[in-house]
Amino acid sequence: MPPSPLAQPDLAGPADFALRGRRVVEGGGMGPAAVHVRDGIIIAVTAYEDVPLATPRIDVGDAVVMPGLVDTHVHINEPGRAEWEGFHTATRAAAAGGVTTLVDMPLNSIPATTNVVALAAKLAAARGRLHVDVGFWGGVVPGNDEQLEPLWDAGVLGFKCFLSPSGVDEFASVDEAELRTALSALARLGAPLLAHAELPEPLARAALAVAELDPRSYAVYLASRPRQAEQQAIELLVRLCRETGARIHVVHLADADALPLLRTARAEGLPVTVETCPHYLHFAAEGIADGATDHKCAPPIREAENRERLWDALGAGDIDLIVTDHSPCPPEMKGLDTGEFLSAWGGIASLQLTLPVTWKGARARGYTPVQMAEWMCAAPARLAGLEGRKGCIAPGCDADFVVWHPEQEFVVDPARLHHRHPVTPYAGATLPGVVAATYLRGRRIYDGGRFPNEGPTGRTLSRHTR
Repeated sequence: MPPSPLAQPDLAGPADFALRGRRVVEGGGMGPAAVHVRDGIIIAVTAYEDVPLATPRIDVGDAVVMPGLVDTHVHINEPGRAEWEGFHTATRAAAAGGVTTLVDMPLNSIPATTNVVALAAKLAAARGRLHVDVGFWGGVVPGNDEQLEPLWDAGVLGFKCFLSPSGVDEFASVDEAELRTALSALARLGAPLLAHAELPEPLARAALAVAELDPRSYAVYLASRPRQAEQQAIELLVRLCRETGARIHVVHLADADALPLLRTARAEGLPVTVETCPHYLHFAAEGIADGATDHKCAPPIREAENRERLWDALGAGDIDLIVTDHSPCPPEMKGLDTGEFLSAWGGIASLQLTLPVTWKGARARGYTPVQMAEWMCAAPARLAGLEGRKGCIAPGCDADFVVWHPEQEFVVDPARLHHRHPVTPYAGATLPGVVAATYLRGRRIYDGGRFPNEGPTGRTLSRHTR
């Protein structure tokens, strides 16, 4: 990647300055502006020329200035499985990709974040290791109903559940009765529930049907996670949302056939939101080779026609946001040596690449950085209850920015990725959108391939603190 063009001052800590450019995304548009920062907070957004002579300024020219990305679907896995991914490596990759805020999923760590003791373990593991700001989701599992309110009071931003096996023993899935009980409690608290929407019965039937087929075949893996599993799960979630009034968020939507269910629910006024992920918007089943287990995720990447309908749904507002579902693991767990999809770990790590991967598809379909900022900054911040603080360039918000060059391109080199195990299906891809610099609360934490600060400066986020 080319070096950053950014000028001094080199901001090692919070300072008063103005960041200005010709393509600043703010107020629902993009154009020349100066963003004024004091003590890590945006205090004003003015005309490009409106900067007092005594104010230090950073002029980024024609680079795009957007709010720092907010990624509300990240599996950091520490404590307990730090050999998969940890706070230091995940947040370093985030900073290099223009992501300034993460929300950590409650599973894959040991213990899972299903009670306040486990949350305390998370906070202890994160201390002093964060390059960006990190909040936490709590978990809904069988039998932890009494832990939901204490977790909410302790500052988690919401809750996550699985409707089918999660892949780890510490985080069991919930059935309809358990889900109803949890949603009734979360409705009283006003907390959102994020749900992995695949029901186990269609998955079990499909697994039997493909059990004797070629485990290296992507078509076989695709058949093992049928569309009906997503659709039936979303039908259940909508029905229980209507019954309880709880806020429901469908994570990593892969099946475009489920979109009519979601449109109907939202037209009814139900509090239902939905996300998708860069890999569903970039890849297509037709292009995934047999044995290419670096592409395995659940739900699976579907066909090109399905991908186009997901893009159309983003443009129409039927899908609210784009987040990574960053879920790395040790390379041997991806089954790269055998190429067997049915036994490989499902997860794609893309924190550092989420902006250029998404921009490549968005640009090709006529979308702009303004829409990118809604999908990848403002909407995730709203989901996590961080609006007015994160995801927006406006007075009162944290001075979190990503400065990037939409016309410049680079080739993905796994050796330059910062998450713990740089296995990626994007290796060798040419992507547009080079991140020049990332700012967290006024500090430049990434600058053209360098991490200029002496140490991590990220903070943990809570519902209760700014």
